[in-house]
Amino acid sequence: MAFARSRQALAIAGVLGLALTATACGTGNDKKSDSASKPECAPYQKYQGHDGKKVTIYSSIRDIEADRLQQSWKQFEDCTGIKIDHEGSGEFEAQLGVRVDGGNAPDLAFIPQPGLLKRFVDSGKLKPAGNDTKAMAEQNYSPDWLKYSTVDGKFYGAPLGSNVKSFVWYSPKTFKEKGWTVPTTWDELIKLSDTIAASGTKPWCAGIESGDATGWPATDWIEDMMLRTAGPDVYDQWTTHGIKFNDPKVAEAVDKAGTILKNEKYVNGGFGGVKSIATTSFQEAGTPILKNKCALHRQASFYANQWPKGTKVAEDGDVFAFYFPAVDPAKGKPVLGGGEFVAAFADRPEVQAVQTYLASGEYANSRAKIGDWVSANNKLDINNVPNPVDKLSVQILQDPKTVFRFDGSDLMPAAVGAGTFWKGMVDWINGKDTATVLNGIESSWK
Repeated sequence: MAFARSRQALAIAGVLGLALTATACGTGNDKKSDSASKPECAPYQKYQGHDGKKVTIYSSIRDIEADRLQQSWKQFEDCTGIKIDHEGSGEFEAQLGVRVDGGNAPDLAFIPQPGLLKRFVDSGKLKPAGNDTKAMAEQNYSPDWLKYSTVDGKFYGAPLGSNVKSFVWYSPKTFKEKGWTVPTTWDELIKLSDTIAASGTKPWCAGIESGDATGWPATDWIEDMMLRTAGPDVYDQWTTHGIKFNDPKVAEAVDKAGTILKNEKYVNGGFGGVKSIATTSFQEAGTPILKNKCALHRQASFYANQWPKGTKVAEDGDVFAFYFPAVDPAKGKPVLGGGEFVAAFADRPEVQAVQTYLASGEYANSRAKIGDWVSANNKLDINNVPNPVDKLSVQILQDPKTVFRFDGSDLMPAAVGAGTFWKGMVDWINGKDTATVLNGIESSWK
């Protein structure tokens, strides 16, 4: 206890010393004021007045991507004095609800499922975005994007990162060595798969294990196939329950995906048979491409973050990606994508300032320059996007002619999209037939 008291005495002395120093030198905020007046802080003037405040953020973003997040808003922190405390979790979807219900909600959350966002709105937990955030979002994003975070006419937060999911990763080096050509049609894709399989290599690798979110990569396959076999209008009916989950059109899309994912001749390169897909992690799923143990991996633009350090991502590099071909070119060039929305559980002024900043062009360009990140923010300068796959993604996202649809499972009620659909795909990979799986998911849609 004596040691504790002596530490307390030292602390008091230290505080008194600081107070005297502040009195002698002016205000205690001089250092921050000086920082805010620097030229590089000019874009952040509108966010001043919150020095010393902390804003907590919770998301599913981890590892190197989380490090890059911290780097992306460091200038904002330095210039405004707001401390952003970010925590990423592999159990984000499940734990966010636990925290909110337990009275331990973060100030902001990056929610990748509009269905989950709506659930928090319906329970009265989310705060509508302030006027500044709404105005910033309307300047920088298309109405199609903003509708995903608008519930009953109220806007709850702008998108942050975005992604294009309709990509197939491959090794340009291997393709050149083997004389393989990048397919531009579905028939060419299947022909290539058969050619690779005949050579003794499993053409495809896949993995859908992702902690509490296990199954989501398989739902992306189904969504891409729904867009390609049924078209965007039917896709919209499906995600809103305008048609049942066990509709024949859905079954057709699932079975079409199964011609690859449940084909023992095609998968699972480097890991085992079909069932190994359920236990192969999302992060590791594509890496056998680098060892020539598989040749193709259908995964989103953000998979660029998962390649080992030093991997060159380029048309002439170790890995690159091509557009996942349309099944019926008459239905156009469908593109599946997703993103996170910055939703607020608190509306303190400093929280609103961070929410507004994250919707700005300054933030989008700051994060893009660091690499391996995409946004639908129309203020994003493509010259600030170093990764060639990301450049392709931005071009697609900013092209008004693209037939773009948001990730279907993320649009559905969370109990279905992030629940029975995810779990149903695991059962499907593990051998359950299409009809049984789809009937089970349909029965869960209340």
